[in-house]
Amino acid sequence: MSAVKTIRRLGFRKWYERELLRSHANTVLLLLACLGLLGAAEVYTSRAPFLDQLETVAAAVASGLIGLLALRRYLYLLNHAEFVANRADCGACGTYARFELIGEPPLGAERVQVRCRHCGHAWHIDL
Repeated sequence: MSAVKTIRRLGFRKWYERELLRSHANTVLLLLACLGLLGAAEVYTSRAPFLDQLETVAAAVASGLIGLLALRRYLYLLNHAEFVANRADCGACGTYARFELIGEPPLGAERVQVRCRHCGHAWHIDL
């Protein structure tokens, strides 16, 4: 579901909270991938049969790739949520995250127009 639909349905604060939770879930995945990598390093031995060594190396590579993807996703979601949250202040009255979406943005648009519920000031937020 797009950010515009979610913000319209739940409100900005709930959307922001969910983005942060999704981001931190990737941190947990990164931690688990690191544990898998350390476990593979602990199990590996050169005295084991070749197929067992290959299995251990494959598990280590898979854990490393999963960890890199989880780190990348974590940083993207966290930075995106913070980027949008920094623009959620009304420029006129300073009210934070109390706005309504104006109209329906074009399909795939990254910019949405919002209006403050407190003073009526309108501005754009880049999603």
